[in-house]
Amino acid sequence: MSGGSRAEIVVDLDAIGHNVSTLRALTGVAMITVVKADAYGHGMLPVARAARAAGAEWLAVATLDEVRRLRAAGDTGRLLTWLTVPDEQYDHAIRADVDLTAYSVAELDEIAAAATHVGAPARVQLKVDTGLSRGGAARADWEPFLARARAGEQAGQWKVTGIWSHFACADEPAHPANDAQQAAFDDALALADDIGLTPEIRHLANSAAAILRPQSRYDAVRVGLATYGLDPAPGVDHGTDLRVAMTVRAELALVKQLEAGDAVSYGHTWTAPERTTIGLVPAGYAEGVPVAGSNRLEVTVDGKRRPVRGRVCMDQVLVDLGGDTPPEGSEVVLFGPPGGGRATAQDWAEACGTINYEIVTRIGGRMTRRYTGATS
Repeated sequence: MSGGSRAEIVVDLDAIGHNVSTLRALTGVAMITVVKADAYGHGMLPVARAARAAGAEWLAVATLDEVRRLRAAGDTGRLLTWLTVPDEQYDHAIRADVDLTAYSVAELDEIAAAATHVGAPARVQLKVDTGLSRGGAARADWEPFLARARAGEQAGQWKVTGIWSHFACADEPAHPANDAQQAAFDDALALADDIGLTPEIRHLANSAAAILRPQSRYDAVRVGLATYGLDPAPGVDHGTDLRVAMTVRAELALVKQLEAGDAVSYGHTWTAPERTTIGLVPAGYAEGVPVAGSNRLEVTVDGKRRPVRGRVCMDQVLVDLGGDTPPEGSEVVLFGPPGGGRATAQDWAEACGTINYEIVTRIGGRMTRRYTGATS
């Protein structure tokens, strides 16, 4: 590793581009590439550029701060955001030609006031709750919400550019909620049509639905996790050629001998049953290595899969080298693409009782990030 980094995240931007183009070809509709949360830990700005180069018509983020970063970096394409709070300042987003998402009449009223202040119409997408029971207008509120949206459009306060919702169980193809949510979405679209709304795009499918549920693709799909090569429906055979973009690696800092009975790390939660060697990896929970992975995770040291022993510390973890003594400075791959004996983000998720989204999004801290590929 260069530059004296103790640990680093290596992101393959060619893999990002491959995944975007593969999913665009598979779905046959517009691609909304989700780069919120620093592109799920991969780095928002480089990923955004790679996604655009691969043909993504839209980018999507959660917050207005993320909008500002993208526009300040020179991105001028279609951009959707969806998570705001009361008294949010919309002026910059309206001037920057960003598509704002509204969940309620109150939110539409705030956007209307901002549009009046700016002196230009906003671009607004309407989110309806079809069963996730999270963001979006509840079914009982659809009619007044959509009617206010139409009135604002007629008054020149905004253009309604989209209507959308979000699946709760798309990673389980047989779950009855999928059919129920899509039927509800169709109901919302029919009501919007009756009220006189003609959005540019209608979108419902997340990564799992984009791959597994063709009937939910409508005019566009919102793809987050699959952009990064991670499986949005582990255990479901779909055969999509996704390439993992993230490898997390470090250098072995120390190797030492343990005798039978020697205990390891805080709380002495693991004791060596026999003589062995232990390796010190300079990354801990400050870098996003889950404490829940104590005595559960595996990493690859010098090409061999090794178990984490003892409790994960703030700055470091210990791994059982099984009596081997690889040289200090040897490569440690915490997780990365499958193959070569490497642990994957999915392996870590299963070891910790979580999901691969959390593993890649939380990794980082003091790690540096390095990019490879033609668009790096």
